[in-house]
Amino acid sequence: MLKTDRFNYAQTYIEHSYKELHIPAGENGNFLMEKNALHIWPRKNFMLIALPNMDGSFTCTLFFQTEGEESFAALKTENDVEQFFKKYFADAIALMPDYKKVFFANPTSSLPYIKCYPWTYKNKVALIGDAAHAVVPFFGQGMNCGFEDCRILGELMDEHGDDWKTIFPLYQQSRKPNADAILELALNNFIEMRDLVADKKFLRKKQIEKMVANAFPEKFIPAYSMVSFTHIPYAEAQRIGKHHNELLEKLFLVENLEEKFSSDEIQEMIKEYL
Repeated sequence: MLKTDRFNYAQTYIEHSYKELHIPAGENGNFLMEKNALHIWPRKNFMLIALPNMDGSFTCTLFFQTEGEESFAALKTENDVEQFFKKYFADAIALMPDYKKVFFANPTSSLPYIKCYPWTYKNKVALIGDAAHAVVPFFGQGMNCGFEDCRILGELMDEHGDDWKTIFPLYQQSRKPNADAILELALNNFIEMRDLVADKKFLRKKQIEKMVANAFPEKFIPAYSMVSFTHIPYAEAQRIGKHHNELLEKLFLVENLEEKFSSDEIQEMIKEYL
């Protein structure tokens, strides 16, 4: 595709890279932390996360600046790594007895994303998945987005048979806005995970979001749930999420919201956004 005329292509690396670490299972294969959770150590511009595995261990990932005074490039010795973890992740050290050795044994990997268009060529070739829209991993939707390409392409084939002249334009016109949307959502979710989860206003808005979702489960679906657990297109979920955030901002300003939540005034305010 790069050799064809008028093919737009951009590969962009974010300023962070990542490295995998490891929390082993405890005695008898027990989990050393809550197993039904994503664990995050947010540190403003970087973070450590841990996800549970079936064997009782956790796969940890450090997302950290690639270059700079505090960065992967600056951690050159085991002592550098030890001082860094003691400063920022002291509580995690006890869970990772071999973290210094693992740090240097595992590679430091970059985080690129790809945007390109068109995705088809002469009704003969169509790009799908990462070939068309590689994304950063912070929403966990890269593979799902590729599967959704397949679903949409399959539905168009069911409808139009082998009329590729019709199928390919409809496919890329449908999927490109959604691929762009999940990329933006993933980049924003990185900021949320590494920074905002430690912000009092953000946490309060999450409480309010849960209140509204519980009161109106059929009409108010949190943005994360729309993306992860429904077939709502990414672009539509993004649009609805921005609309809902306007409501959450208004409700955030209401003092003693829990006491006033059932009032006609608050209920009418909410319904205006549903």
